[in-house]
Amino acid sequence: MKNTRGFTLIEVILALTILMVVMVMLAKTTGNTVHTNAVGANQQAALELAMDRVEQVRSDPAYDSLETRYVATESSFPTLPGFSRVTAIVHTGGAGLANDYKKVTVTVSGPGLTTALTRTVTVAAP
Repeated sequence: MKNTRGFTLIEVILALTILMVVMVMLAKTTGNTVHTNAVGANQQAALELAMDRVEQVRSDPAYDSLETRYVATESSFPTLPGFSRVTAIVHTGGAGLANDYKKVTVTVSGPGLTTALTRTVTVAAP
C-alpha cells in the first residue's frame, strides 16, 4: 500500500487558482475604493470653492457693486492646482422695481471632475 501523505498536484493547482482569483478581486476592489475616494475629495474641494463664493456674494452688503467685485474667472488656488472658478451675475429688473434681483452662478471645474460643478443663488435688492 502506498503512503498518501500530502497534496496531489491537482489539489495544489486548484488551491492556487482559487487564491489567485480572490487576490485579483481584492486588488480590483482596493483600486476602485482609492479611485472613489480621490474623486470624492475633488468633488468636495470644488463644492467648497463654489459655496465659498456664493456665501461671499450673499453676505456682501454692497448690492449695486456685486458685478464689479465678483464677476471673474479665477484659477490660482495654491492648494488646488488645475481648478478654476467662474462667477457670473445676471441682473434682472432695475433699481426701484419690484422684481430687482441678481442671479449669481458659480461654476467650478478641475481635474478629477467628470462635469463642472455649478451652484446658483438669487440675491434680492435690499
